[in-house]
Amino acid sequence: MTACIVGWAHTPFGKLEDPDIESLFGRVAMAAIHDAGIEPAEVDGAFVGVFNGGFSKQDFFASLLLSHVPALRFKPTTRYENACATGTAAIHGALDFLAAKRGRFALVVGAEKMTATPNAEVGEILLSASYRKTEGEIPAGFAGVFGRIAEAYFQRHGDQSDALAAIAAKNHRNGVANPYVARPLKRTDCSLVSDGAAALVLADEDTARAMGKAVRFRAAVQVNEYLPIAARDIIRFDGARAAWQRAYEQAGVGVGDLSFVETHDCFTIAELIEYEAMGLAAEGKGGRAALEGWTAAGGKLPVNRSGGLKAKGHPIGATGVSMHVLAAMQLCGQAGAMQLPRADLAGVFNMGGAAVANYVSILERSN
Repeated sequence: MTACIVGWAHTPFGKLEDPDIESLFGRVAMAAIHDAGIEPAEVDGAFVGVFNGGFSKQDFFASLLLSHVPALRFKPTTRYENACATGTAAIHGALDFLAAKRGRFALVVGAEKMTATPNAEVGEILLSASYRKTEGEIPAGFAGVFGRIAEAYFQRHGDQSDALAAIAAKNHRNGVANPYVARPLKRTDCSLVSDGAAALVLADEDTARAMGKAVRFRAAVQVNEYLPIAARDIIRFDGARAAWQRAYEQAGVGVGDLSFVETHDCFTIAELIEYEAMGLAAEGKGGRAALEGWTAAGGKLPVNRSGGLKAKGHPIGATGVSMHVLAAMQLCGQAGAMQLPRADLAGVFNMGGAAVANYVSILERSN
């Protein structure tokens, strides 16, 4: 790959006082630029991830960024949306921009304001990431979709309730050390409806070599799958499997080379199946990884040392950006109480829908 993460910023995730997306942008955009040690005028383009879908009457979010970074006036700024993978979609836009040599520095900002929306409306909005023609009447909305995935998995591989509980406990235990988790933690099998924002500055690799810190993309892969769950074997997450396999090939590594993974645990059943998709566990054996502590902070492959979406929350547009920020912090030894003793090579998996839009990044510290 030809780009590196050279700066970042992150708000807490939770129920925040910020009234809207524009305010959340203001908390991270300039902070990330300053963290990179560059001037705002050096940013050549900006890439904004906001799902919205009805959370805000205001749209056209890319243009709102200019009120906080006036130096972006007359520069390309684009908004991205790809369901729960919206943030990583924006990162890929920035990677393509740099690979095309359209600039040296790109700003990526992801944000969502969800908690001002009544719970019933939140469920209805999130269901837009499913295939409404056949899944629109599933009870409990998007949570109900993953409930069906869990039921199907249990029917084929046996009851995994203990493993799901172990995943939830692990992620909440990890989340206690994450300064971006807004208290109090909620103990459920679902990621939290949240507000929040995160931002990254990316630079081409030649430019990044002279920066104070640089985290290089060894792989960045996107794979899309059919939207209807009836069109595929939903408990295999085949799109995620394909994304991981292509990322390993691109980076020239395997699952055994990774130091840690940040994965998309919107529901505990998702994390369990993702263990299998990434190659950590055989098909139907993901529960063993959870129950035997493979994915704990001291295990053979720590997964979601940040606490994941499960503990820190899931403000949709911010999630993919946040996952890359947290991985970069680990690789640079700046993760504080979350820091792992070995953090050389990171895997990041962010998905939109029920494993429909699948993104895998493999990251390493460049300098």
